[in-house]
Amino acid sequence: MELRFSDNFKWGVSSSGFQFEMGDKYRRYIDPNSDWWHWVRDADNISRQLVSGDLPEDGVNYLELFREDHALAREIGLNTYRLNVEWSRIFPYPTSFIEVDVEHDGLGFVKEVRITDETLYQLEKIANMNYVYLYREIIRDLRSRGFKVILALYHFTLPYWLHNPIRAHRTNLQEGPKGLLEDVFPVEFAKYASFVAWKFGDLVDTWVTFNEPIVPLELGYIGGYTGFPPSVNMPSVLPKVFSNIAIAHALAYSLIKRFDKVKADVDSREAAEVGLIHNMIPAYPDRESRNSESVSHYSYFHNEMILESVAKGKLDLYIDGKNIVRPAALGSTLDWLGIDYYSRIVIRENKERYKEHPLLDFEAVGGYGFACEPFGFSKSGRICDGMGWEMYPEGMIETLELGMKYTSNIIITENGVSDPYDDIRPRYIVNHLYVVQRVLENGFPVKGYLHWALTDNYEWENGFEPKFGLYEVNLLTKARRARKSVQLYKDIVQNNALRNEYLSMLLKFERGDLL
Repeated sequence: MELRFSDNFKWGVSSSGFQFEMGDKYRRYIDPNSDWWHWVRDADNISRQLVSGDLPEDGVNYLELFREDHALAREIGLNTYRLNVEWSRIFPYPTSFIEVDVEHDGLGFVKEVRITDETLYQLEKIANMNYVYLYREIIRDLRSRGFKVILALYHFTLPYWLHNPIRAHRTNLQEGPKGLLEDVFPVEFAKYASFVAWKFGDLVDTWVTFNEPIVPLELGYIGGYTGFPPSVNMPSVLPKVFSNIAIAHALAYSLIKRFDKVKADVDSREAAEVGLIHNMIPAYPDRESRNSESVSHYSYFHNEMILESVAKGKLDLYIDGKNIVRPAALGSTLDWLGIDYYSRIVIRENKERYKEHPLLDFEAVGGYGFACEPFGFSKSGRICDGMGWEMYPEGMIETLELGMKYTSNIIITENGVSDPYDDIRPRYIVNHLYVVQRVLENGFPVKGYLHWALTDNYEWENGFEPKFGLYEVNLLTKARRARKSVQLYKDIVQNNALRNEYLSMLLKFERGDLL
């Protein structure tokens, strides 16, 4: 017996620039021009344990070893590879002095940024073309091996000229530059997106504007304890940050389609299919309180609000669930949706936390989801990984059901586990792919599954301690060594099916329809 996946299913891995690129022994590929570069080496951040003290220049060295990594991915049988270009590498210096015509709508939001051919030529003069050429070489190598490339513009890092996170943090956002909070952010992102589409459109058809856009909102601006820059606790700025992200996405959506006119892949519907990647988290009520309203508030804030904006054009002006406006740029700007899924969240009500923001009346309950002990067990008896994340594969069903409200073109773009010993990962992969296969059988047109990650990497403020890789990396020699899960993933991919022998790894699911 085999549980087969659909024909033309996309099998792959995902990566990000800052987490994988650096690490060559001659320091040729360091990028000192991003906000995260400065953030993780700040002495005060290290002493307060906001960050680990590990440094990305000691990383897995993808920019030198990309051909080796691509070969490893191809040996597994993968056909899709997701990566991003780093804004700070392409534009290490400000683009703000390059003038463009900007039109605003009646609400005061940017409606259009007029990028001309002359604008692109001016941007080219100040771009670091060495990295444009290197990224093109990387993508060409992937394509030569038969990979479909998914290219993202934003994966958490910003150029330092646009975001000084240490100054923003220390002055409680009184001084900057303040990154996502800056008035100029949507316009500068539009310039960047236009240039990248112009330079890479002949190689790429599947585009991502933002990876996990709600993460900086939550962790950066109301999660001051998390180590995510600028690490402040100021809910009053959330509406501005959120609207900047939503408008920037919409502007980039239109401009990518304008400047990418080359259909690079035979299976693409058009030359540029533009979407975003969203880390969706199913929310459940605390068993003691059973408060459904706070659960609904969390799900709206974390899962639905950004999709309502980019797909339906409904922007929550004050993040209160009441004052909904329709900026001219927004709406029908979602060709596809990537869903990053790791675990769930269990919610209890806390109206005292942000009294002036009643929609934010929720908090996570410890012992479930992302709030467990590393390598322990959740209160439901589920095993947890090295990050303390509970294995809860059935929650993926609710994220897919929710995503389907906005588009039927969905890919699982991240799913993985921190497990240096590779004890949990085989079960993790099998259980999550079992859920994917079952939802496919039930008519959900999931297009693919991308594992996080091919190799170990630099996990942001947590440094090198978390081990998400199918391949272990020796950080001294940069040698890659296959963990046993490589063979399991390879067998599933190359058979395009879960064999019956793997089903003995299945959990006792809380949803009866999965049994």
